[in-house]
Amino acid sequence: MIERRKTSRKKSLLRGCIYFNNRNSTAECVVRDFSAHGARLIFADEVTAPDVVELHIPQKDKTYHSHIVWRHANEMGLAFAVPEQAESPAESGDLAERMQKLEHEIELLKRAIKRLKAETTPDTEIEAA
Repeated sequence: MIERRKTSRKKSLLRGCIYFNNRNSTAECVVRDFSAHGARLIFADEVTAPDVVELHIPQKDKTYHSHIVWRHANEMGLAFAVPEQAESPAESGDLAERMQKLEHEIELLKRAIKRLKAETTPDTEIEAA
């Protein structure tokens, strides 16, 4: 089968909800595949929804304006109207972002330790003499 997606989707098991009809209608779903450009959703029952929906993923605290690309029984594929910004090579943006922040914090701590050592070294030498 030829892959037509711009980016590969990563397997997921996220709880989601689609909103449609001016947010008057909702349908709970499971987000099974996810990428910066779209997602595959699975519903408990077959869902009749218009071509344009909003996908809300509580764990990510994000809502994606989307259009339905395909439907099959209780599954549908969405394409996001505005693709997410490149989430970093790890795809799990939350983890990659946290790692980047921690690496930055480690670098700041190393600098602080180095500065403190430089500040305390002359005093120690004077006391030893």
